[in-house]
Amino acid sequence: MIRNVALVSEVNEVSPEWLTMVAAALQKQVVRDFGPVWDVQAAVSAIGRLEDVPLGYWPMIIVEDVQDAAGYHTDQNGQPFALIEYGTSWSLTASHECMEMLADPFGNRLMAGQSPKEDQDRVEFLVEVCDPSEDQSAGYRINNILVSDFYTPRFFDPVRADGVRYSFTGAITGPRQVLRGGYLSWHDPVSDHWWQQTYFGEPSTFRDLGVFQQDGQSLRERVDALTPQTKRLSNLPSDDERLSGAVLAMTSSASGNAVRADQWRSRIATLRTS
Repeated sequence: MIRNVALVSEVNEVSPEWLTMVAAALQKQVVRDFGPVWDVQAAVSAIGRLEDVPLGYWPMIIVEDVQDAAGYHTDQNGQPFALIEYGTSWSLTASHECMEMLADPFGNRLMAGQSPKEDQDRVEFLVEVCDPSEDQSAGYRINNILVSDFYTPRFFDPVRADGVRYSFTGAITGPRQVLRGGYLSWHDPVSDHWWQQTYFGEPSTFRDLGVFQQDGQSLRERVDALTPQTKRLSNLPSDDERLSGAVLAMTSSASGNAVRADQWRSRIATLRTS
């Protein structure tokens, strides 16, 4: 079953052209990179207005500054949607939320594995495929658009093995590894507590999130509400190496794209008159 995702902007600064380019990059990421690894089929489309989103599509909505409200959610009918905070690097957030929505549409998917905490045994990890390597340093470019790294199902292997890809870019080099700027969340069935390993400072730390009560929220919504946001991925500084590199590549390719467009128009004119 193909999952249909609509990328929609409620921000005037996002032009239709830019929206379409980011949607095209996400579509390539899904089809070429993410889908084969996670056995997912999806189509990402740029839609001009929320009023035009077809029934059955999961919207990813670009909005103004929303602080901690940005992220993945479910709507009033329990269907997936995501809020993308607008900023200089909003494509990175859009990619992050899109991949996590496709891997776990309803925010409650768990996978078993050995706990990173030495005094715990096997636990249940919340499937958030971008969180351990969410920092922009692990991101990569598609069509010169900055997108997020994501872990593979081998991320939950019991031991490390040579030649195994634990995240798409290879930034994660072993099972259950958390990179700087990332985090990992899990449920300990013995204590019934939720835990996190966060790498927001030096060194990485473990956080006890306590027992979750049944309150109608998804597990991901509850975890995200308890996770300190030390960095807003949509608002990277303009001199950030990954962001500036993407901007430079986009600028340098624009002239080539313009020449190619002129060639196509010339070819069309020739065909019309022949």
